[in-house]
Formats: sequence, C-alpha cells, structure tokens
Amino acid sequence: MSTATTPVPAAVTAAPGRDRHRLLRWWPAAVLVLLVVAPYSALPVPGLLDGPVGSPGSLQLLATCLLFGALATGYDLLLGRTGLLSFGHALYFAAGSYATNMFLLEAGLPFPVAALLGLCSGTLLALVLGSVSLRVTGIGFSMVTLAFAQAGSILVSRDPGGFTGGEEGRAAPAELLPSWLVGIDHTANLYWIALAYLVLTLAVVRWAVRSPTGRVWEGIKENERRVEVLGLRPYGFKLTAFVLAGALAAAGGLVHLLLTGGSTPQTTTSDFTLSLLVMVVLGGSGTRWGPMVGGILYTWADHRLGDLAGSGAVSDLPAVLRVPLSQPLFLLGVLFVAVVHLLPGGLARLPSRLRRTREENR
Repeated sequence: MSTATTPVPAAVTAAPGRDRHRLLRWWPAAVLVLLVVAPYSALPVPGLLDGPVGSPGSLQLLATCLLFGALATGYDLLLGRTGLLSFGHALYFAAGSYATNMFLLEAGLPFPVAALLGLCSGTLLALVLGSVSLRVTGIGFSMVTLAFAQAGSILVSRDPGGFTGGEEGRAAPAELLPSWLVGIDHTANLYWIALAYLVLTLAVVRWAVRSPTGRVWEGIKENERRVEVLGLRPYGFKLTAFVLAGALAAAGGLVHLLLTGGSTPQTTTSDFTLSLLVMVVLGGSGTRWGPMVGGILYTWADHRLGDLAGSGAVSDLPAVLRVPLSQPLFLLGVLFVAVVHLLPGGLARLPSRLRRTREENR
C-alpha cells in the first residue's frame, strides 16, 4: 500500500506571509497612537528617560526629538531626494523663529498672525536665496548656501536695531502667547504640537516625493543632464524642492520657539545644518523613515550623552579615558563613525540587510 501526500496549495502557504506583511504595514499607525497617548503614561524608562514618560522633563526631551526628526526629514528633500547639499538650511529654521518673535515683540501682533507671518518670512527667504544659490551647481551651490548661512549668523550676532538680542538671543513674550502654551503644566500641549509638526512633515514629504515633481527630483539626483535632454528645466524643480524644504524648516522654527521659549543664535550657524546632515546620513538618506529616525536618535543621544559626560562615573576614570568621554561631541562622533562603517546606507537599511543575511544563511 502506498501513501500519497496531498500538496498544500501555494496560496495557503503564502497566506501567513501576506497576513504578516499586512500587519507590518500598520506599524506607523500603532506608533502614532502610542506617541499621542504618551503624556498620559507614568511608565518609567530607565536609561532612556530621567523620569516617567509623561513627566514634563521627559515630554520636553521627546518633543525636541520629534522636532528634529521632522526637521531632518524636511532637509532630506534636498539631500536625499534632489541631490542638493545645502549648508544653509538652518537659516530658514532661524528665520521662522526670529521673525515670529519680532512680530510678537515689536508689532505686538496676536500669536496666530505672528506665526503665519513668520512662516511666510522663512518661505520667502528660501525663495529669494534659493533662486540665487541654484544658479550654480555642485560644490558651488554648497559654498553659496554656506556663505548665506555665515552672513545670516553674523547678522543675528551683531543684533542690528536690537531685534535679535545678539549672542544672548531673545526670549518669547509669555504674555503674548496663548496661555495653554506657557508654563510647565502645559508641556504636554507643546509635545503634541511637535508631534503634529512631525506628522505634517512626513505627510508633505511623502506627497511631494510621490508626485510627478518628485519623480523629476529623482531624475535630477541621478542624472541632471538627462532631465535636460528630456526637455525639462531642472532649475524650477530644484527651486521648488528648496522652497518647500525651507517652508518646513521655518515651521520647525515656530515649534522650536515654543519649546525653548525664545530664539537662539545657535540655530543660525552652519554647525546647526551640519548636525542635520549627520542626522540624515545616520538614519539613511533618501529613505522614507531614515531621516526621522536619525534625527530622533541623534537628538536623544546629544542630550543623554551630555548627562553621561558630566556624571560621576566618568569623572572617576583615569585622565586618558576621562578627557575624551567627558566630551559629548566626541561620543557622538564615535557613534556616527561606527554606524556609517558598520551600516552603509544608515539605520533604515538595517532591516533589509538582516533579511538578506538570514536568507543567505539558509
């Protein structure tokens, strides 16, 4: 007597894989729900946060991480999507903050009006400077944006007319801000604003990249000359990306103004833009989630490694170890070099690399 095995239909064997893939598609919504309800949580996260998730200090750090995750995502419209290496992106972030602050302090305008004018100011500045910078390409473009950034930083530090506060910056007038945005008791509201800014940035970037203009950006990044041969003018498309990224940065400046309670000259420097560049490369340039992850991780590490550098555990070490470990920038640099060396393409490429390694070992 012989026995025969009934073959299992391929559709049946493939069903679990499809179900798993369908569930994985919903992970962003699940993460968003967790982030929305985070202020209501008293869960302690030792090592990651100093206090419970819903405490004001933890929410302030989380809001800052979300802010820079969004800012890095917007910056990647230039670097990862269009192939434009700008060293002046911080200028539009600072413009949104300083312009809003000046409209509040000098003109006494209501916050919604001042915020709208601040956003328009940053966008207009991106349009004007972008139209000039994009007249050159390659390293020339990078140097022009760097020159504009340096000029803006010097202008802010010189404090012309007393509008910027010089090296001390300028505090936002609490009496002119909505009451629900002022005070430690309203930290959760600021956190939700930062989260909304992140969601908005991700949505705008996703829409822009998948649009016909986004496909032209991809062509410009790969081969700009070929785009010209097709009868398209790259200049207009690059300027669109530049202005859109500048507008998103200006919106981030508004959020930063609320989170920090003022405008600071550090946000005008080219070092600020270099930090954005590191965030994008760390997370994975040109990917959907990479710049966001890189911005969040870099900002968290910047804050937490600063605490580590000043801790007693480091101060008790021998000088040969204490000196480098007491410098947060050294620790961040080592982390960045390690990720770039071990994970080419950034953290966003890690899942695909792990899947490929697992398949090769089967």
